[in-house]
Amino acid sequence: MSAESTPEPGIPSEPGTRAPRRRAKGRRRKPRGRRRTGLLVAAWTAAGIVVLGGSGVGYLYFKLNGNLHSVDIDQALGTDRPEKTDDGSENILVLGSDTRAGGNKKLGGGTDDGTARSDTAMIVHIHEGHQKASVVSIPRDTIIERPECTDAEGGVHPAATNAMFNSAYATGGAACAVKTVESLSGLRMDHYLEVDFSGFQKLIDELGGVDITTTKDIEDPDSHLSLKAGEHTLDGEQALGLVRTRHGVGDGSDLGRIQLQQAFIKALVDQVKEIGLLTSPKKLVDLADTATKAVTTDSGLGSVNALMSFAGGLKGIGAGSMTMVTMPVQYDPQDGNRVIVEETKAQQVWTALKNDRAIPKSATKDTATGKADGVVSPS
Repeated sequence: MSAESTPEPGIPSEPGTRAPRRRAKGRRRKPRGRRRTGLLVAAWTAAGIVVLGGSGVGYLYFKLNGNLHSVDIDQALGTDRPEKTDDGSENILVLGSDTRAGGNKKLGGGTDDGTARSDTAMIVHIHEGHQKASVVSIPRDTIIERPECTDAEGGVHPAATNAMFNSAYATGGAACAVKTVESLSGLRMDHYLEVDFSGFQKLIDELGGVDITTTKDIEDPDSHLSLKAGEHTLDGEQALGLVRTRHGVGDGSDLGRIQLQQAFIKALVDQVKEIGLLTSPKKLVDLADTATKAVTTDSGLGSVNALMSFAGGLKGIGAGSMTMVTMPVQYDPQDGNRVIVEETKAQQVWTALKNDRAIPKSATKDTATGKADGVVSPS
């Protein structure tokens, strides 16, 4: 998010904008050895969790369990939800939040106003057999009908019309975000994962950075990002700037930023097993400690044992077996800073996932997309 005073086309203007700080220079990527297939990373946070899931660290269980934060989504939402599927597939809602509390204050700028928004939202659909995944990014600026929802503390929040999608999290936290996604898609969310800015930055640093290639220069002082075209190993601050930039590439819209996020996640998936954790016990411990502090989960994943079991079932999924799309939308004719759901095409996406099928290409053809295709790719 930027700190401008006048919104540009496709860029929403919201309260709590951030003042720029120092610009991070990209490091040229060092040559690496043979690439190995990575595990699925449920958005960015699960990198540490997946590695943890494949390692024997029983002596750390008590410490790591104490790090975890979880939300009882099932209790908050009750029974008025889509039915669970019994075909072996799973849906996970993954959110990146921009809370301004704690360690995020210096990353986001401004003051802690007690609110947060879902800066990034993805539905990760794990297909039957757990050998492939479909990921649907939901633009934060989508205008929706937000349902009535109950937060984790029992507070009831009324329904709202013409609301921005990311207001659901700001209004009622994780439970309201899940309720809104289920209302929007008709899909039951089996799990929930959330990471905030500071957690994301620390995870990338603990992983030793992420290798990407940029085909164009990316300059965005608002996101503290300065990268020349070429190969780079991004540290945590640079990675955060990349997945948050609006002005560095394309048309300056949230849709372009989503394309960057998807490219970054594939790069992360491709290299997560290259970090040499099995020969570095200290690095493993540090990563596990950072990962479990960084994430908030639903109560079903609220223990290290549960996370290990969940991650262990994803070992067959790599970047090559992930399909990533943006929920079909069009620019709102009433407000160029917002988008609206392309209902017919969106229904094709939801129907495909409900029936555990691949998302048809026709579902996203001729829908609004940002202009960031091909700017970033895995190295």
